[in-house]
Amino acid sequence: MKLATFRRGGVHPDDKKALSKEMKLERLPLPAELVVSMSQHLGAPAQLARKKGDEVRKGDVIGTASGYISSDVHSPVDGVIKEIRKVRVQSGALADAAVIECSAQQSDPWTERHDWKSMPQEELLTLIRSMGIVGMGGATFPTAVKFTVPMGKAVDALVINGVECEPYLTSDYRTMIERADEVLEGVMVAAAAVKPERIIIGIEANKMDAAELLEAKASEKGYPIAVQPLRMKYPQGDEKQLLKATIGREVPSGKLPLDVGAVVCNIGTCYALYEAAVFHKPLVERVITVSGESISQPRNIIAPIGTRFSDLIAYCGGEKDDLVSLVAGGPMMGFAVADEDTPMVKGSGGLLALPLMIDDYTAPCVLCGKCVQHCPMGLMPNRMFRNIKYGNYQAAMDLGLMDCKECGCCAYTCPSHLPLVQGFKLGKKMGRKKK
Repeated sequence: MKLATFRRGGVHPDDKKALSKEMKLERLPLPAELVVSMSQHLGAPAQLARKKGDEVRKGDVIGTASGYISSDVHSPVDGVIKEIRKVRVQSGALADAAVIECSAQQSDPWTERHDWKSMPQEELLTLIRSMGIVGMGGATFPTAVKFTVPMGKAVDALVINGVECEPYLTSDYRTMIERADEVLEGVMVAAAAVKPERIIIGIEANKMDAAELLEAKASEKGYPIAVQPLRMKYPQGDEKQLLKATIGREVPSGKLPLDVGAVVCNIGTCYALYEAAVFHKPLVERVITVSGESISQPRNIIAPIGTRFSDLIAYCGGEKDDLVSLVAGGPMMGFAVADEDTPMVKGSGGLLALPLMIDDYTAPCVLCGKCVQHCPMGLMPNRMFRNIKYGNYQAAMDLGLMDCKECGCCAYTCPSHLPLVQGFKLGKKMGRKKK
């Protein structure tokens, strides 16, 4: 098979997937309590709809969307809300959360199958919104909003992101291998919502068994789905690079995939769409990879939203003595975690226990140009960082700062160990304030 990729920039880190690639999905034993944050998605946090002392059942709405770019939050368990308090989620944001004490006996409300294929498009979009589905590749953009195609626009290509290019993470890979039929039906749910002309699943070459499996099953079921193998290259899973690799289109600065006739949807999101359409099950659990050289037993775990990272670590046999840092997400774009009691959110695809941190020694920029060479967005990270360092935020914005995807390719290749991505995050924040 011909392997496609994007041309400009990118890096080739060791994928480290062997640590957990063969670890089949396991369901976490239910913890004693969950901490369900109202900040589970991109946009405005949900507003708490319950109070301390309320009994909740699986699937009950405990947080209501507070705007168009927002999403409902549901209870993952039967239990009692024992406390309402502020918590820090993995991104560092402070948000309201419901601490739910789990009941000893749990119900199973999602057994009846529903015929989603006869549902009108608008009704299907309403269902997706009510189930609290968001992008599970990390961005957590509300899926119903992404699938709402404005008047005058049409979707030529629905591109399914099965790349999972971040090192260590294998949750999407195991989902494709073990839940192939369900994932493909979820893809067709997405297709029914956006009405594309064609459907493409992009999968990197280190997951060829998953590519071959999905291709065979799609052909067997008669689904109009093409599987496109992709060259191993980071950040192949970014939607802009994925669209370049699969359909050869470049999303202009400040625009969205829909502006070039495309919609991108993650593998985990497709499985959530399957459960939402077939069983009317909200997004209350997900697969998370717990891996890294400093975890005793790397695993791919099905865990309820709100599970503390400490419970995941304990289930994986605990940390080794050489642990230096915990990272929520992947090592390239993830967040360092200071508190092991940080709760899982809908975008938690990985938890890494690592023995090494990036050397905190920094030197002046040597003008080597590696950051420019490897930037997949064609930006000039060295000049942007210099302007941000001296408070010239508007100058950095004029150089395309808002197009930066914070993928970390520049920092990965920088011989001076400059904190480029952290600088760009600060520059964006200060630039918005100045405006």
